Amino acid sequence: MMVARWQLEARFGHKQNVIDSLKKWFEEIGSEVGWTLEKVRITTGSVGALESTVVAELIIENLTELDDSWTKLGSIDGHKAWSVEIEPYIVSGTAKWEIFRIV
Repeated sequence: MMVARWQLEARFGHKQNVIDSLKKWFEEIGSEVGWTLEKVRITTGSVGALESTVVAELIIENLTELDDSWTKLGSIDGHKAWSVEIEPYIVSGTAKWEIFRIV
């Protein structure tokens, strides 16, 4: 089992927009690849972390599952449109994935 962490930095004053948009993404788009809100934990920076940080954590079986999901996402038109929609609310170049093994 693994944890896949998708991290974004919100522009100043837009953290709630990013959170709301991310929740909507999981409901409408992520669910198409099995990433429902029930399988995701969304967190934000608080103490010792940037307040602008928004993180979505997914539990996955292995890297193949993650790669298959990414491949499916690439074919969903709504994902492409969402990427354009959220862009004004995030700091460009800050989106990243981190993968952790559960021990």
